[in-house]
Order: sequence, then C-alpha cells, then structure tokens
Amino acid sequence: MQLIDGKKIALEIQDEISVEVKQIIAKGGKQPHLAAVLVGNDGGSETYVASKILTCEKVGFKSSLIRHNSDVTEAQLLETVHQLNNDPDVDGFIVQMPLPKHIDEQKIIEAIKPEKDVDGFHPINVGRMVLDLPTYVSATPYGIVQLLAKYNIETSGKTCVVIGRSHIVGSPMSILLAKNTPQGNCTVTLCHSKTKNLKSHTLNADIIVCALGQPEFLKGDMVKEGAVVIDVGTTRVKSSETKSGFKLKGDVLFEEVAPKCSYITPVPGGVGPMTIASLIKNTLLAARKEIYK
Repeated sequence: MQLIDGKKIALEIQDEISVEVKQIIAKGGKQPHLAAVLVGNDGGSETYVASKILTCEKVGFKSSLIRHNSDVTEAQLLETVHQLNNDPDVDGFIVQMPLPKHIDEQKIIEAIKPEKDVDGFHPINVGRMVLDLPTYVSATPYGIVQLLAKYNIETSGKTCVVIGRSHIVGSPMSILLAKNTPQGNCTVTLCHSKTKNLKSHTLNADIIVCALGQPEFLKGDMVKEGAVVIDVGTTRVKSSETKSGFKLKGDVLFEEVAPKCSYITPVPGGVGPMTIASLIKNTLLAARKEIYK
C-alpha cells in the first residue's frame, strides 16, 4: 500500500507556479489576483478560505477577501459578484460554498462571468469540460486527475466507481475518468443514494472515488485487494483529542481499507491540498487569458 501524498504534490505545483509568477512580473506583467467571497462564519469555509489566501501569498499572487454576514441578502451578494466581474484587476474569484439557505447558490454561480469562474462551476465551464474544450475544471476533480498522473496510476481500461453525484465532485469526476485522455478511459459507474447493492459495484472496482460526505462510509469489506481509493471526504467531527475540538474524517474507514489498497489518499493530506493547488492553477490560466481570449 502506498499513500498518495497530496500535500507533497501540491507544494511541487505551488513551486512551479511561483517560478512562473516571478517571470511574469519580471517581464512587466500583471500580478495574478484571486478574490474570495465568504458569507457567514462556517468553520470549514473559514479554514478553507484562509488556506487559499496563504497559498496565494506563497506563490506571489495578490489576494482579496470580501466578507458578508450570514444575513446578507441575495441582491447584496449579487452586487458583490457584479463588482468583481467588472474589476479589471481581479483575474478570478470564488464565492465560497455553502451559502445560507435564503440564497440561491445556482443563481450566484451563474452570475459569475465564466472567464473569472476559477472554481469551474458555471454551466458554460461545465459544458466546455464535457465537450473537451479549454476550460476551468472544477478544482477537486482537477486535483484528483493530477494526483493520478503524478503517481503514474494506470486508468485506461480500468473499472472505476464514483460514489456521490454532486455537481462539484462526483459528476465531473465521472466524466473526466471516462474521457479519452491519459488519466481517463475508465469504465465508470456513478453510484448514489438510490444505487442498489452498492457493495457489489465497489468490490468490482479497480479505482474508487468516494465523495459523498459521510464519514467512514467505505469499509474494508467493500474494497477488493489492490484497489486504488481516492477519499474526497472532509467532514469535521467533534474530538477531545485535538486543541481545536474537532478533527477531519474522510469518507473511507482508513484502518480497514488501506491495507487492501495499492494506493490510497489520506485525510487530511490527500485530496484537500490538491483542491487549493488546482484553484491556483486555474487562476493562473485566468491571468494568462488563455481560456477566454
């Protein structure tokens, strides 16, 4: 069993980006600028946005954080999106999810200009991804694809099960793995809450991507020997063992599953760091104006 070290690979990607940013600035180019909009004080969102800002500093990006209270109106949030859309200094921006229930998340996503949608959530960018056109690929699936490439994990002809059909991870992941690409050509089964006999699917899988947000859902008896397991879960659970009072749990019961795997991502330190690295890569693409010329 080999651990897939997402933290290590993410740092390598950050180093590569940092070198390129220095070259851009040395030639008189503009410093790439990523903005983030944070609504409320959700602990997970706070941590994630803070990591994004720190990573921007490391690679030489300019970063901005726009905060709103949880009672912000949808109209006020849309105005913030409009301002960022029209700010020529901002290359890309994200509105951190989840949003309060009184705000229509899809409406906010669709209000973001596709060329600044570095999260890759806008319908135009999703459509471009499906059609193999240049686009910003959603950061978590993009990060997973890069991990598979860095570890030379063979995907062609493999049977893959994706558990979870969210628009952010599960659905795009299933599409990417099925594409005719170096990290694709899988035969993919997309499983979800209505899937019958889920275990029969996972036991047949060479690669499992678990992305449903249920801590320790995937057990050892659901995985065959030699499988590759990618754990996307990052659920915060209360814990008396940590100073913060919580710990991150993945969707995989690591102690049972890991001994059976050829490769597995840990939580934390697996997919999470790659999500942020991929967002930064998308922002660099936005700054280069390569996708939308």
